[in-house]
Amino acid sequence: MTEAPTPHRLFDLPAVAAAMPASAETMLVDTRLTDEAYASARVFRVYKPLPAHYHSGCDEYLLVLTGRGLFFIGDGDPFEVGPGQLVFFKQAVVHGIQAILEQPLVFFSVDTPRRDPQDIHFVNPEEGTVDSFIQTR
Repeated sequence: MTEAPTPHRLFDLPAVAAAMPASAETMLVDTRLTDEAYASARVFRVYKPLPAHYHSGCDEYLLVLTGRGLFFIGDGDPFEVGPGQLVFFKQAVVHGIQAILEQPLVFFSVDTPRRDPQDIHFVNPEEGTVDSFIQTR
């Protein structure tokens, strides 16, 4: 008999963020907290500036847990993000991080519906691949 999934969990986001490695070969490292069809939740750390990219299958809510960075959406001017700020954008909206101003730059993310880990599309394909973008732990 298969056990039913637990309908609730408690996550210690600062502890998850603190457990991120000090360095990475990929642009991001993430830890998936939930992975349901209708939404996924993750904590991820940014190690390198993120080139312009988009996700075709989900909207994204990004809450900055630690650090500061220069974020951009579409062709708008970059804006600084820091702890406690929430960034939201719809699916297929180009976004990225122009510069990391203070490390560790860690986000809590909710993707609706669930973001397939392969759903990364770089505006300039030579700037990255799925394998160079993210490592999931």
